[in-house]
Amino acid sequence: MATSEDTSRPTGSPKGTRHPLYSALIGLATLGVLLQGLWAGLFVHEGEDYRARWVEVHALDAEVTIALAALATIAAFILLRRRRMELVIGSAVFTVLLIAEAYVGGRIGGSARLTAVHFPLAMALMGLAVWLPVRSTRRD
Repeated sequence: MATSEDTSRPTGSPKGTRHPLYSALIGLATLGVLLQGLWAGLFVHEGEDYRARWVEVHALDAEVTIALAALATIAAFILLRRRRMELVIGSAVFTVLLIAEAYVGGRIGGSARLTAVHFPLAMALMGLAVWLPVRSTRRD
């Protein structure tokens, strides 16, 4: 008795499979967001002046993270848009929020009002930084 193989499956990548380039870029951007918290913890101490060197590291990491997020957005648009429009939109929102976060961070200078925006926005970015890589692997 001969058996036949199921040929009803489409060839190519399954719908939920990550693209390696997008995965690498969004993963590195996520790492950058995580490191932002680490760097901030090294210079944000109540009642003390900021440690200038760690502020510079924090700012440089922000720039690199924004660049990685922008590249991930471009990769999502080119490589994933047919399969995952939410990743294209999510990556773009991630990039815009990182830019807003960096702008606010550059203007803080001891302002309690801006700190009250900067820290919660950082937590929202962390959530989005976790959601994007997880969502890119989910199968519908």
